[in-house]
Amino acid sequence: MPRIGESMKRLRLRRHLSTRELAARSGISHSTISLIERDRISPTLDTLQAVLDALGSRLSEFLGTIREGGVSPFYLADDMPEIGNPDNISYRIIGLDHPHRSIQFLCETYCVGADSGEMLTHIAQETGYVVSGQIELTVGDATRVLNKGDGYYFDSREFHRFRNVGSTKAEIVSAITPPSY
Repeated sequence: MPRIGESMKRLRLRRHLSTRELAARSGISHSTISLIERDRISPTLDTLQAVLDALGSRLSEFLGTIREGGVSPFYLADDMPEIGNPDNISYRIIGLDHPHRSIQFLCETYCVGADSGEMLTHIAQETGYVVSGQIELTVGDATRVLNKGDGYYFDSREFHRFRNVGSTKAEIVSAITPPSY
């Protein structure tokens, strides 16, 4: 578990508040705030939320910035978790841990014959670029085979489906906003 004290203290100082002023605003004793800032105690979720509310910060934003050095803008291959099934359709997501993520960016690999299955729908917009192979994309009543260098952009509220209809693996780089996972 990362230590949050130093990050909380930096946030308090940016707001130009003393521990006593923060205590009055949050309802948490100044001695407890001091202990948290020195990483002598770990706050409960309720305590942390009360302090962050008083500092005008959201929990997700705060927790996203307490990693060593903050959030890195770089993601190596090992930093992109697999959220699919590599034996069928692999979805490697970039930036899953980013605290202010408003887009879902994926590297998708479709094995020969892979099929996303039933027609999908969700509230978002979706775009992608075929890096290699052939993908059959159905959006609503329209179906098209996309080859290397082709792309797509559609409203994800329309039913859609992806299939690899080629004889080799197919790769897509895609983006969805807002993120669905």
